[in-house]
Parts: sequence; C-alpha cells; structure tokens
Amino acid sequence: MAYKKKIHIVGTHGVPAKYGGFETLADFLCQYLKDDYELTVYCNTHKYPDKEKEYYGAKLKYLKLEANGFKGIFYDLITYVQALFNADVILYLSPVGSGFMTPLKYLTRKKVIVNHGGLNEWEREKLSTVEKLWAKFNHWVAAKFADINIADNLLYQKSLKDIFKANSIVIRYGGDHVNTIDSKSIDFIKKYPFVKNTYAVSVSRAQLDNNIHLVLEAFESFNDYKVVLISNWNISKYGIDLKEKYSNHPNMILLDAIYDKEELDYLRGNALVYIHSHSRCGTSPSLVEAMCLRNAIISYDAPTNRETTQNKAIFFSSATSLNDELKKVSLQDLESNKEKMFEIASKEYNWERISSEYKTIIDSL
Repeated sequence: MAYKKKIHIVGTHGVPAKYGGFETLADFLCQYLKDDYELTVYCNTHKYPDKEKEYYGAKLKYLKLEANGFKGIFYDLITYVQALFNADVILYLSPVGSGFMTPLKYLTRKKVIVNHGGLNEWEREKLSTVEKLWAKFNHWVAAKFADINIADNLLYQKSLKDIFKANSIVIRYGGDHVNTIDSKSIDFIKKYPFVKNTYAVSVSRAQLDNNIHLVLEAFESFNDYKVVLISNWNISKYGIDLKEKYSNHPNMILLDAIYDKEELDYLRGNALVYIHSHSRCGTSPSLVEAMCLRNAIISYDAPTNRETTQNKAIFFSSATSLNDELKKVSLQDLESNKEKMFEIASKEYNWERISSEYKTIIDSL
C-alpha cells in the first residue's frame, strides 16, 4: 500500500463544523481528501463532549481547553506541538492568537501551511490596542515562517505582501453545502409562518463591524416587506441594546442565533433578498452561502465584499443608502441579481474545487 501523507489540522474548534468558517473548511477537507491522506483534526472537548473517534475517516483528537480567547493560545500551542511530532504537514487555520509558535516547526522539520483568513485582523474595531498589536505580531510571524501562506481573497494576498513581504496563494471558501428547502416544509412552516410572505434576511454576529444597526435603521421607515435578522444578540452590549430597541418593531423579526443547518437554510433560501452587512471579513462564509442559495445580494460596500461578488451585488454604505436601494430596486433587478450571484458562486465557491486546490499545494511539499 502506498504511503499516505499525514495531514494534521490545527486552529479550529473541530469537526463536524458547528462554529464558523474555518471549521467548515476543515469539515469539507475531511470529506474530499479522505482517500488521499491520513487526516487528523484537533477538537475542543467543550464543543464535542461525545468525543467521536473519527469523522469521514479522519482521526479526531481532543483537548479539554477552550479553543478561543486567552485559553485558545494554549489550545493552539498544545495541539500544534502534538502535530509536530505526528504529522508530515500541518494545516494551521487562523494564526491570529498563536502564530508566534509557527517557527517551532524547525524542531522537527515538518511542513506548515498557514491559512490567514481574509482580512487584516489587527484592524478590527472591536480589538483593544494591545489585542491589535498581538494579532499583527502573530500574523507576521506565521507569514514569515510558514512554508505556504494562504489568503482567501486577492485583497488580503496583496496585504500580506505589502505589510509582511510574504507571498501567498489565494484559495477561497466554499458555500455549496447549503440547500434550498421548500417554503411549505412541514418541519418549519409552523415555526416561521412569515416565510409565506416576502421578506429580507440577514445573519450576523452581534459585533459593531457587522453593522446590524445600519440594517435595522434602514428598515425603520421601509414598509414594503419585513427584515428577518438572525444574531447572537446577548454576546455584547451592542447586540443587547439593539434587540431591546427594535424587538417590538412591526417590520422586524429578530431571531436568536440558529445553529441547525436546515433551519438556517430554510430561512435564507426563501427570502427575497439577503443583506450582507459585514464590513470586516474576507471571503465571508455567510455571503458565499447566500450566493449559493440563489439569493439576490445587497451588500455593505467593503472592498472584500466587492471582490467576493465580482462587483455585481447591490451595495450600500449607510442606513440611508440601504433604505434608498431597497426602495428603488425592482423585482426584475433582484431576479437578475440572483442569477448573477449563483453563477459566480457555482464557479468560485464549491468545495470540490477548493479541496483540489489544497491537495495541489499539499502534494507540492
């Protein structure tokens, strides 16, 4: 039997994906690369208490530490060191907190691929000055010592080059794991009767740079249809205040975070339009998923969002401009936009293609 390279994936909460974009990436790499390599994924016991031994043939190893926050530094460090002594190639996802450990690869001469995500993390408004400096330092070290750097869009590729003098390869995220579910589905129609009517939908974490407030302000005086906004409201004062202010507004439906994939697909896939309000993201998973669901897209006017949608979404930069776009865009325009978004997504954001691109760079090491 031919030898299979041992690929260890570190830096995520684990698989199957429950948390975010990097977990979803790890999930689909397990699915598509299971026959090519011996895969291992490190998992957070707090997220996966059942501690399954395998996922699509990938070995799962667990650590009893939280994978984010301050404890996440130790989570990444311990799993990275374990991988150094057992892997041929380490795929390290998101070095924002622990990129300083990348040079440890020289202890074992193992190869390290670092996925930096898609934006300058050290510029996020939600971070303190110390946190911004720490994030920039970690990305700098990771970029300098990785064997291969990955960015998820062309803008961040340029940023890595300009700021850190680091070359990188662009590999995007996929979104074709979503499924449109009929609006009459008996599993959900009773819970969400508003789906029978026209509505817009938006999904965001409750943090300032996701601009939830702009969406809600725009719908204060827009009455053609409702907005359904899904968020983890209670994680921040920002979210708590917005929910308290708008929860009784007749034109708004504010739902708590939904982690069931089918339920979320149902609500997004049956909307007239998806409003993407994030200003600080690379190739945003929520955006490409909406595109794959054949949603028309009205997006916050950020360079990365323009790059993801190839400048073909409808853009806004304020509550007023969003309100204006909602009033003037026709149903015909939205139908045309749906097809443009889906065409881009089908070509650029499918997991089979993305996994093949990872295989190419792994085989090159």
